[in-house]
Order: sequence, then structure tokens, then C-alpha cells
Amino acid sequence: MSSEDLADNHNQDLISNFSYDNWYIYEPMGELDDTNRDAVSACYPTIPYDLYHACMAPVSLVILLVLSLLVKRKRLYKSCLDGAPGLLSPVNFLEEEGNKGVIVAVFGILFSSLCVLVLDANPLPFISSSTSHSREYSKIMALLYYPAFYYPLIACATVQHRIGYFFGCLLSWCHCVGHIWQKVECPESPKIYRYYSLLSSIPIILCLVVLSLWYPIQLVKSFQQKEKTAEKVLGNGYYKEYLKTVLAKRPPEASKAKPGVLSRLQSYLRSYIYTPQEGFRIPLKLVLSVTMAVLAIYQVALLLLVTFVPNIQIVRSGMTMDVTALLVQFGLVPTENAVGLPGDKELATAKHYIWALEVCFVTALVVSCLLTFSMLMRSLVRHRINLQRLYRGAVVSVFHRPHKLQLSPQALVCWVCFTGFQAAFACLGLLIQQIVFFICTVAFTFLVIVPLQSGTNMYLFKIVENMWAFWLTLVVSVIVQNLLAHYCFLERGHLSRELTNRRALYIVTYLLFPLNVLVGVMAGIWRMVVSALYNIVHFCQLDVSLLGHEAEAFDSGYRTYCYYLKFEVSQSHPAMKAFCLLLLQSQSPSGVKEHQFSNIEEGVMLMKQPACKASHRKQSRARWGLAYTLLNNPSLLPYRKAVLLNAAANGMQASPGKP
Repeated sequence: MSSEDLADNHNQDLISNFSYDNWYIYEPMGELDDTNRDAVSACYPTIPYDLYHACMAPVSLVILLVLSLLVKRKRLYKSCLDGAPGLLSPVNFLEEEGNKGVIVAVFGILFSSLCVLVLDANPLPFISSSTSHSREYSKIMALLYYPAFYYPLIACATVQHRIGYFFGCLLSWCHCVGHIWQKVECPESPKIYRYYSLLSSIPIILCLVVLSLWYPIQLVKSFQQKEKTAEKVLGNGYYKEYLKTVLAKRPPEASKAKPGVLSRLQSYLRSYIYTPQEGFRIPLKLVLSVTMAVLAIYQVALLLLVTFVPNIQIVRSGMTMDVTALLVQFGLVPTENAVGLPGDKELATAKHYIWALEVCFVTALVVSCLLTFSMLMRSLVRHRINLQRLYRGAVVSVFHRPHKLQLSPQALVCWVCFTGFQAAFACLGLLIQQIVFFICTVAFTFLVIVPLQSGTNMYLFKIVENMWAFWLTLVVSVIVQNLLAHYCFLERGHLSRELTNRRALYIVTYLLFPLNVLVGVMAGIWRMVVSALYNIVHFCQLDVSLLGHEAEAFDSGYRTYCYYLKFEVSQSHPAMKAFCLLLLQSQSPSGVKEHQFSNIEEGVMLMKQPACKASHRKQSRARWGLAYTLLNNPSLLPYRKAVLLNAAANGMQASPGKP
């Protein structure tokens, strides 16, 4: 039999293998039953999701109403509705009081719940959405329902009373037991991945455990010890510590020697690791923003992991000869057979390639998470540096141009949106990094690593081999230009270097113009790659503008951050808060004991009012304190000027305004 007849017989066998009758010849007969056996059925816990919300929502509403009746609005606004009950404030964002861990825990519960509900078929309890159109309306209603549902959990802590702590214990225990009970009874769910619901609920359970432990501790402390006076809080407060640190004597500066390699490495690592600093605290908004961004990284990374890895493992385990033959025909899997028929070696190679895809995806996800987390830590360090500079009045060093630190509607809106923006930018940054790094790792694996292992598909190495003269020409031209600039065109003098051999310089510039065009093309490609990677890596950082200084206004994230800093410094300057506390102390006949830190806003109002009659010594002390505060807080000058137009201040009558 001739070789042509043998090839024809092989081709006929291959065609018969791909015929309709033999399409599932390699498929095991019991695979369908195994799939059904491994499928996760719907689980119905003892406490259904709807029943849980039907019980907890009225309880939360009743607790909120009781606390509102007990806490008079008269404590905050004396002239508002004559002390009528009002809605409790969830968090004093502009004050350094309370436990930040509790506030972060409640925000973590809210954010994690919303992340889980985005993919639910029925995002809103009590309403079962059947169509996609009604489901979108349910998601919008859920964005309003869940903040109100978890509102009493944080309002109980702001009351700072044993009744609030008792209600906080009741709510946190009920929420915690309900969530844990549901996950213990139904750890698996058919949504996306059998353990996705359990893994995505871990942050919610941990935050609820923190609240379940914190509220009982505070309740026991309220019974064991008396209420602390404001004087004691003031002595140990953040504002006094800040003033002590600012007014303390500075140690003598060390000799300005050139730092070594080890010290440079340590300073570089410190720029990515936030360490607490004496006399300074990161504002609550920044702590919340970074924490919510970390939770966003966890939720997005978990979703990407459970979406890709289990599916690619199913594909790898279900790889058959038919699929391998298709990959061989497209040239994606190399074969040693002359007629292109797949064998056991080709099947193992195809499974190895799919395993390499899985490794590339996991590697890109780990690198993306680590980079995003490190950028968030670096931004936290930069936040502290920027706030300290603005506290000192160094506005130009932060914004690169003069700015007025005063209130504006845009600054207020940006301050409100800052935490949400940080979480959203972290999610988008992680998604973009995952896509780009996955493509890069796949390209590097299948163009470099796999060809080196197998010795086949050496396309990249063949391209580099064919273009070696081009690359050598570019390298030689760059080296020649640097050598000529170093040894021929610059003459070292006594003071500085001077230009020499100008005629030769002009000749070299003309002759190397074509080569410099090619070098410029490669430099432009490198510039594009570096710019893209830099923007992708720093996308989650709001304190870094991805555009130039002239186009910073078009960067929504950086613009939000700048306005946030203006609002935070103008309203929460530690020196200004300390001065307001001194005003409260001087105005109160019984001292500071009647005032709490939540009433610092009264100090701001007192600063605008004319001073009462007092002795010359007290007036001098008040004027010195006012002058020191206004010099270090230029943002307070507009308020003072507006008052001086028609009121007497510090014992002096201001000139009347012009008609």
C-alpha cells in the first residue's frame, strides 16, 4: 500500500470520528449523573431571609423612635422646635470622639451587604422580583432600605448612655445570631459558586461579632464607673495632645550626611507602611474610606476568583480527545503525529495549557490585590503628610498653587462623596489591573515560558532573531551618542562643563536623525506602556492625579480629594477645636464640666459673638488666643471679618460698615 493510500485511510478514520453518530464517543456514560450529584440544591433555613427582615425591621424602627424620644434635640440645637425629639446623628464625622472601630464595623456591614445584594435575584426583602425590569427597581430601593435597616446599630453608640448600649446589645446579638444561624444551616448555595454566599458574608459576621462584644463591654462600664467629666476627657483628648506636640521643643537636627542604601530602603518602605505618629490622628473619614476600599478589594477579588477558577477547572477535567483534536487543527496544541491525530500526549498538553491559564489568572489576581492594598497604604501616609502641611498653612506644597481653605457647595458635596468614591475607585482599579495583568501573564507564559519548556511555538524568539540587526543598530546608536556627549562634546572646566566641538556636534545631529526617529518610536511605545501601567496601578489613589497639573480639574477623583481636604481642614483643625474648647471653658460659669466634645460647634458660634465684659487680664488672654488661632487658621478669618462689621469683639467696637 502506498503512502498516499495510507494517508487517505487516516483521513477517512478522522472524518468518521467526527461524525454525528460518534460525537460523544469519548464521553463517560456516568458523567451526567455525576454532575447532577454534585449540583447544589436550594436550601431553606429555619429563619428565612424574609422572616428575618420582617422581625428585625420593626424592632430597629421602635428602638430608633425610643432613642429619639429619650435624647432631646435641645442638646444640639436649643432654638429648634423647643427641644422636640429629632433623628439621632449616626456619626460625628468631624469630631475625634467615640470608638472608630464600631463606626467602621457598621459601615462594613452595610457595604458588604450591598456588595452581596448586587448579584441577588431578589435584592429587596418582602418583594420577589420576577422580571429583570422590576429587579432593577428593587436594587434601587435596596440602596435606600439597607442604610435605614442598619441605622440603629450605629445610632445606639452615639447616644453614649446605658439605654443606648442596652439596645445596641439587643440589636447586635439578634443580627449576629440570625446571620450565623443562616450560614450554619445553609453553608452552600447554588449562586455562582457553592461557597460564595458563605465567603462573601464573612466580613458581615466579623463586624457583627465586634459589635456584639463592644456593646456589652460599654454597658458593663456604664454601671461600674461614673460618667467621666469633660475636664478629664479634655486632659487626655486629642486636641490637647496635638497642641503639646506642636508647641514642644524640637530636638536638634542631625548632621546632613548623605544617606546610605539601607536608610534609603527603609525610608522607601516607610512610605508604604502607615505607622501611628504621636500627636496626630487620621480623621474618621479617611479611616472609613481606606477600610471600605479594603472590603471592596476582598469582595471583588472573591467574585473574580469564584467566577473563573471553578469553571476553568471543570473545563480542564472535562477535556476530551475531540476538543484536543480541534485545538490541534487550529495549531494551539502541538502534535508529533504526521497526520495530526491527537493522542494521550496531546491531551496532557492541552490540560497543561488550561492549568497554565488558571495559574496566570490566580497570579494576576494576587498581584493586583497586593498592589491595590499597597497603594491604599501609601495614600494613607500621603493623607497624613498633606493634612500636616495644611495645618501649618503650606497650601502650595499640597495643591501646587494658591488655594483658599474655605467652605463652598462643591467642597461640601465632595466631602460627602469621598468615602463612596474611594471604595468605587478601588473596585474599578482592581478590575482593570486584573484584566491587564492577566493578559500580560498569559502572553509571557505562552510566548516565553511554554516555548522554552516544550521547544515548540517559538514565534517570539524567531521574531527577535530576525530583527537582531535592528535592535543592535538602535542599541549602538544610543551608546555612541552617550559616549560622544560624555567625552567629545563636553569639556570639563574649573567650575562647570562647557560645550566644545560644535561643528562635530552639528554633523552628528544630522547624520543620526534617521536612527533617532526609530529610537523615538521605541521610546514612545515605552512611554505609552509606562503611562498606562502607572495610571492602572495608581487608579485607586485619589491623592494622586492621573493627569498633568494643567488638567487636574478633569480628574474627578483628585478633584474630590482636594475639596475634601479643604473641607476637613477648615472644619476640623485641631488648633481651632482646642481654641473653641477654651471659649466654652471661659463662657461657662462652672467650668468645662458642663460641656462635651460634641458641643464644640458652640465654641465656633461663641467665636463669632461679641465678648462679654471681663477683666483686662482675661481680655488680654482671649486676644492672644484669638490672634494665635487666626494666624494658624486663615480659613477662620472670613467668619471673624463678617462679625466685626456690626459687633464688638474683645472689648473693642468695630467701625460701622459703609452704607
